[in-house]
Amino acid sequence: MATTSRRHRSTTGLLVPRRPATTTTTPPPPTPTPPPAPAPPPRDAPLLAEEPPTATSTTPGERRREKKKKKKKKKERMRSSAAAVVSVVAVVLLGNAALLPVARAQNAGFVKSPMSEIKLTGDAFELYCDVVGDPVPEIQWWYAEINRADSFKQLWDGGRKRRVSITAAYGANDVSVLGIARLTLEDSGTYECRASNDPKRNDLRQNPALSWIRAQATITVLQKLKINATDQIILPGETPAQPITLQCNLTDANHAHQESFWMKNGLEIDKSRTKNRDTSHRINKPKADDAGEYMCVYTFEKAPNANTTIEVKAAPDVTGHKRSENKKEGENATMYCKSVGYPHPVWTWRKLEGTFYTDIDNSSGRYFITNRDNYTELNVLNLDKDTDPGEYHCNATNIIGTTGATTILRVRSLLAPLWPFLGVMAEVIILVIIIVVYEKRKKPDEIMDGKSRFVKCS
Repeated sequence: MATTSRRHRSTTGLLVPRRPATTTTTPPPPTPTPPPAPAPPPRDAPLLAEEPPTATSTTPGERRREKKKKKKKKKERMRSSAAAVVSVVAVVLLGNAALLPVARAQNAGFVKSPMSEIKLTGDAFELYCDVVGDPVPEIQWWYAEINRADSFKQLWDGGRKRRVSITAAYGANDVSVLGIARLTLEDSGTYECRASNDPKRNDLRQNPALSWIRAQATITVLQKLKINATDQIILPGETPAQPITLQCNLTDANHAHQESFWMKNGLEIDKSRTKNRDTSHRINKPKADDAGEYMCVYTFEKAPNANTTIEVKAAPDVTGHKRSENKKEGENATMYCKSVGYPHPVWTWRKLEGTFYTDIDNSSGRYFITNRDNYTELNVLNLDKDTDPGEYHCNATNIIGTTGATTILRVRSLLAPLWPFLGVMAEVIILVIIIVVYEKRKKPDEIMDGKSRFVKCS
C-alpha cells in the first residue's frame, strides 16, 4: 500500500514532515515512560523546535533518518552548552576586569616653571623646570634672543664655551636645571623649557606645538656697575692696632641708586645704611675677631643690587679650648679649640710622645677629628690609662700666621674611687697596730699618782 506524504503543523508553529505509514499491522507500542524534564537552557541558547513523538520505524531508510535527527539534536545541545559556558566565562572575566586598576597614561604637566630674573655681567643664574607625567617626560631647553621669539635654538650641556650646564633628576617628578655662569650681555633673552611624553614627539611629521608643553622665562643681563673700593687689609699681630677705614665709591651706574649698606661674613652690620654714593666703615680697635669678608652693597629700584668685597685678614688666634680633661678608663674624651681670624685656618691635632709631637688623624679608628671653619674637635674613644693620658695640641694655620693651644688629658683607673676608702682603712689599721704594740710594751707595775706621774710600788 502506497504511503501518503503530508505535512502537519506542530504546536510550535514549525512545519514537520509526517512519518510515512506502513501496510503492516503492528501492535500498538507500549506507553513510553516520560523522560525526566530537561534543565532549562541558558538565556542565550537558541530555542529548538519540539517534535511530536513518532511511531517506531522498521524500514532501513527510517532508521537512518532517525539517526541523523539524533545526531543533529546532539550537536545542537552541544552548541547550546558551549554558548552557555562562554557566556558565563565572559561574565566572570568582565566582572574581574572591572575590579582591576586600569593603568592610564598621564600627559606631561608643569609642577614648577622657570622664573624671569635680572642679572649683572659676570654673575650666574639657574632655571628650574619640574615636570610630572607617565611615562616620564623628556625635557629640553631652548633659547631665543630678545625680540626674536620665533628663532629658538636648542641648548646643550657644555655649550657656550662650557658655560652652560644642564642637569636632571628623576623621581616622583622629572626635574631639570639649566645653569649659565660668567654671564655676558649676549646671554639676555628668552629661555624655554619644553616637556613631552608623547611617543611621536620627535616625529618630523608631527606638529611640535601639539606634542610639547612649554614654559618661558626672560633673563635680562645688565652691565655690572663700577665700584671703587679699598684693597684688602692685613691686621698686624701687635695690640693695640691702629684704626682702619673701609671705603666704597659708586662711580658708574645706569640707574639711580636708593641706598647702600655694609655686610660682614654675610650679615648686615647695624647702623650702616646710607643714601650716599660714597660709603665707609670704620674699625676703631681692630683685632683678629674683626677679620673677615666685608661687602658694600648698593640697591637700585629697577636693577639688581651691586656689591664689591673687601677682605680683612688676620692670623688665627685660639680663643677657647679645654685646659684639661679628666676621664675614667673605658670612657670617651672630647677636646676642642675655637679661633678667630681670616681666612679660616687649617686645623691639625698632635700628641706629645716623650719630647716629640705625633700627628693624629682619623685612620686609627679611636680618634675622630671634626673641623668646621674656626672650630675643631677631637674625640678619643675607649680610653686606655696607659697610652692615652698626656698633652694634646691643636694647631691653627692660615696664610697670615699660625697658633695653637694645649689640653692635658688624664685617665683614671676604674679602681680610682676606691683609693680614698683604702687610704682610710690603711690609717685605721696602722692606728690599731700602734695601740696594740703600745699596750703590749706597757709595764704592769706602773701606776699614776695624784700629780699625774708614774711611780713604782715598793
